[in-house]
Amino acid sequence: MARTIVVTGAAGFIGGNLVRHWRTARPADTIIAVDALTYAGDLRNLAGLEDEIEFAHADIGGEERMLTLLGDREIDVVVNLAAESHNSLAVVEPERFFRTNVLGTQVLLDVCRRVGVGRFHHVSTCEVYGDLPLDAVEGFTEADPYRPNTPYSASKAGADHLVRAYHSTYGMPVTISNCANNHGPYQFPEKVLPLFVTNALAGRPLPMYASTRHRREWISVADHCAAIETIVAHGTVGSTYHVGTGEEASIEELADLVLDELGLPGSLKTVVPDRPGHDRRYLLDARKIRRELGWRPAVPFEAGVRETIRWYRDNRAWWEPLLSRRLVTEDAWPNRALTRFC
Repeated sequence: MARTIVVTGAAGFIGGNLVRHWRTARPADTIIAVDALTYAGDLRNLAGLEDEIEFAHADIGGEERMLTLLGDREIDVVVNLAAESHNSLAVVEPERFFRTNVLGTQVLLDVCRRVGVGRFHHVSTCEVYGDLPLDAVEGFTEADPYRPNTPYSASKAGADHLVRAYHSTYGMPVTISNCANNHGPYQFPEKVLPLFVTNALAGRPLPMYASTRHRREWISVADHCAAIETIVAHGTVGSTYHVGTGEEASIEELADLVLDELGLPGSLKTVVPDRPGHDRRYLLDARKIRRELGWRPAVPFEAGVRETIRWYRDNRAWWEPLLSRRLVTEDAWPNRALTRFC
């Protein structure tokens, strides 16, 4: 049965990839792509889909605009990916994260409740749980308490609590997914993997935080998008699902992989001070989504990362214009000051 789906944050990294995935997986559905087009949003992430989707330039925190957009038709699904997401920027501009991630989500939830959206799926992060010891055996489960350590993760935690509250209080049909770090095409070059690749291609240093043994769990954006589709189609209303692979890498292992794929020397690696609030490790226990919904990742970590590196190598025309829009560098943390690119 054909449905109408709204994807917020649709001109961002995961949002743009989700729109492409959904268009292929469910071609009969009508897709409304919504984005505020802030510094990290780029309509080129939706290039080639102009005649197949409807795009709306809108901020999820704009109540009247969202009421008009969603109230004009019957909306079956809203997938909320609209968020400020760069942890480093959150250290120096925390207010913008709470404005979008918490207050924006509340406005969107209220609009969806008032117009009777069929399902609200909220995309969150592993970072809301805080961090794990490097020697921990088990990952975070869906039942673990939230202990965010940064303004970004605190803002995402606040949004998650709102989604659950709207389900409990108003009976809204919601689901939540918490995901590991994503890799893939169209990621704004402030995040670590595209930052490393674009720096390496320019002969610039790859800035590794001093705690080089800290680890992150990684997943391909293609696998993440497939998981979102699975949760929307088959997930239990009111439930949270972890989307992870169990595949981890330290920052130095990631840098080594970039340099190996590009055939560049290890001398490009450089150590910079840790960012304030830098967590040691994130790892999700994703057995629930496998057991209940049958989803499993299909892209191995190293193969997927190497494919991502090659995409950036071959698509300079996409990322080079974005370099001047980056808002922070990763070498200003001793003074905890914002350093803007020239």
